[in-house]
Amino acid sequence: MMDLRHETSDMRHQIVDKRRIKKIAVLGSGVMGSRIACHFANIGVEVLLLDIVPRELTPQEEAKGLTFDSRVVRNRIVNQSLENALKSNPSPVFSKKNAKLITTGNFDDDMGGIASADWVIEVVVERLDIKREVFDKVEIHRTPGTLITSNTSGIPIHLMAEGRSADFKAHFCGTHFFNPPRYLRLLEIIPTADTKPEVVDFLMHYGDKFLGKTTVLCKDTPAFIGNRVGVYSMLALTHLVEQLDLTVEEVDKFTGPAMGHPKSATFRTADVVGLDTLVNVANGLAENAKDDEAGGVFQLPGYIRQMVENKWLGEKSGQGFYKKIKDEQGNSEILALDLKSLEYRKQEKVKAGTLEATKAVEDIRKRMKVYEQGTDKAGMFFRAMHYPLFEYVSRRVPEITDEFFRIDDAMRAGFGWELGPFEVWDALGVRETVEKIKAEEKRVPGHSGEVADWVREMLDAGHDSFYKVENGIRYYYDIGAQSYKPIPGTGDFIILDNIRGQKTVWKNSGVTVTDLGDGILNAEFHTKMNTIGGDVIQGLHKAIELAEKDFRGLVIGNDGANFSAGANIGMIFMMAVEQDYDELNMAVKTFQQTSMRLRYSSIPVVAAPFALTLGGGCEFSMHADFVQLHAETYMGLVEFGVGVIPGGGGSKEFALRASDEFKEGQIEQQVLRERFLTIGQAKVSTSAVEAFELGYLQEGKYAVSMNRNRLLADAKAKAIELAEAGYTQPAPRKDIKVLGKQGLGIVYAGANSMRAGNYISEHDQKISEKLGWVLCGGDLSAPTEVSEEYLLDLEREAFLSLCGERKTLERIQHMLTKGKPLRN
Repeated sequence: MMDLRHETSDMRHQIVDKRRIKKIAVLGSGVMGSRIACHFANIGVEVLLLDIVPRELTPQEEAKGLTFDSRVVRNRIVNQSLENALKSNPSPVFSKKNAKLITTGNFDDDMGGIASADWVIEVVVERLDIKREVFDKVEIHRTPGTLITSNTSGIPIHLMAEGRSADFKAHFCGTHFFNPPRYLRLLEIIPTADTKPEVVDFLMHYGDKFLGKTTVLCKDTPAFIGNRVGVYSMLALTHLVEQLDLTVEEVDKFTGPAMGHPKSATFRTADVVGLDTLVNVANGLAENAKDDEAGGVFQLPGYIRQMVENKWLGEKSGQGFYKKIKDEQGNSEILALDLKSLEYRKQEKVKAGTLEATKAVEDIRKRMKVYEQGTDKAGMFFRAMHYPLFEYVSRRVPEITDEFFRIDDAMRAGFGWELGPFEVWDALGVRETVEKIKAEEKRVPGHSGEVADWVREMLDAGHDSFYKVENGIRYYYDIGAQSYKPIPGTGDFIILDNIRGQKTVWKNSGVTVTDLGDGILNAEFHTKMNTIGGDVIQGLHKAIELAEKDFRGLVIGNDGANFSAGANIGMIFMMAVEQDYDELNMAVKTFQQTSMRLRYSSIPVVAAPFALTLGGGCEFSMHADFVQLHAETYMGLVEFGVGVIPGGGGSKEFALRASDEFKEGQIEQQVLRERFLTIGQAKVSTSAVEAFELGYLQEGKYAVSMNRNRLLADAKAKAIELAEAGYTQPAPRKDIKVLGKQGLGIVYAGANSMRAGNYISEHDQKISEKLGWVLCGGDLSAPTEVSEEYLLDLEREAFLSLCGERKTLERIQHMLTKGKPLRN
């Protein structure tokens, strides 16, 4: 096999494009191994999952007379691990059907099966000697040219490759998935000096496009990139706690969403991960990163050492920085640990003027500036946390990576930060912050206040930022070239932040319409939680009007945290309370007309939903010509929870889809029942696959993007495809078969039975009957074909009547004040 190190980049990518992954073998079925296997099954890859043979029989196996020759016994460990994974919450699979792609076995009997695998992933325990034993067996059975990778989080990759064959070394590297593999987007690729470049190219591309990951190229250094910086950051905070006299609650409040970090913040995250895990990584870094100038950070403060000694490891031990108890009334209560006395106490409310000031600032970059300028404890903490962090990450280049943007990628994808450290530094101003770093009084161990030389050299050359955007392309400062270069791998992405300034066609307070190029517009919501009110309705009509006049297609998508949390229920509540039913009727009718406008425009409309896609967001998606959605889309019609039925065309649409699913000889009532329960139980999909299973998506009218970053580009490509295929404006439907009284009898009987058994409230029964009325087309004497307009009128009438109910108003008010639906 020729060495392609000297071949051109184009030739390497041709080979990358030819490699196919039809089957993988996962060696090791522990927490990571079983879940990695599940994620490959999620994308339709056949999986062979192997683990060791048990050393002894269980009492149950002995009682059954089983022996070590039994497959049940020999595969007990792997089968139990997979079963535990599939029972876990959140689930590692998009649908239980995916698990059928996984075949289990053991190292002694089934290692020969890896000969037909295209990729072998080792995920056994973190011991070099055991990994080498596994690789000895792999060498015997592996087909030359097969990819072989290790999921280690700490063992040097080159040590695992020592003594292996040349073909093994050429196709071997580290692939470090973060746990849980389905949900955390970071995948670190760590090659050795012997790894072929096209193998690295393939893994970077495959992880991105097919596994949906942010693939980060790492050097073979201790803890690679994500854990090196992430664990440093977390441990640095544990030292600042003592310096700034901070409580557990204060740290978690300061380092949560206000800072652009996950809600679990710092100490809650440590409890979830396990303090023992954090300590093990810290000890590994202290041992293996001896040249790290800030290595003192990895020396644990006294209170953490005492917690580990007490076995207060977090959720796995029942207590850590927080402890859940039952009070005298039997109610659950979460206590916080006092870090001085190491005793648990009631949680204290955290208030800070700086945090209040940040609430009004939606733009995360502008919010960072407000946070930094705070004069209270929160502002002081922000500076004491970030200034040493900036110094630290600048000094990790080129040790752990030659391109600093990979550190930002790792922190966003692996730790859920909205901005990586260099992006925060940019937001604060690189030049002015360098001097503030030097002047900062609060120091974590090993920090001098001096940033790496390359940062000063960059500034001296007149370059004032790490990143810049020109003509819709984002560039990073290349240290070696001392100039800006496009960030590799982002050419296939559409990032609205990068093009909005130059490509905005129209906008109002709730929607921005952007020209994506090639004749395709994008309508982007930017209300709070992307809720749908009058401004969004107006924006969508305008977007369609513009697209029909001067363009050839429309995408509805955004770069926010969620596609849409649904209609603005506060607006509905106000109109209902004031009994302004003419206004409410007009609002609901306008919402319905918008859904129908999406369905019956003269240009193709592609919805690009992701994350929360609820209520009206789901209804708009159901009316698009095509739905290009992210794999992690949580879609549902949830109106039942606030006392109404879907009123933006969703109820009508389910009646239409039930009609299309009626087949000759089929029990039509069963189809109706399934559609009724989806709405009546406010079912929300846990994945794109489940959204199809629940009926929110239709066969042939949707596709899934595994990588969230590719979603808009994929949606645009689909809009172009539909336009070039000769898209024709469809005609409104008048052939929807509804069951009338035949279906109503079933609905009413079922609702009455549920009420009699106290499974639902009287109000729930009323909502159920209203929903059934719409889905059945009213009390028609026989199954009849009706039009969409007929069903929309029924839907609107039912919606309005429910809005007048006292129980509905109570539920909506509870939702507005408590943030979650009330069922009563």
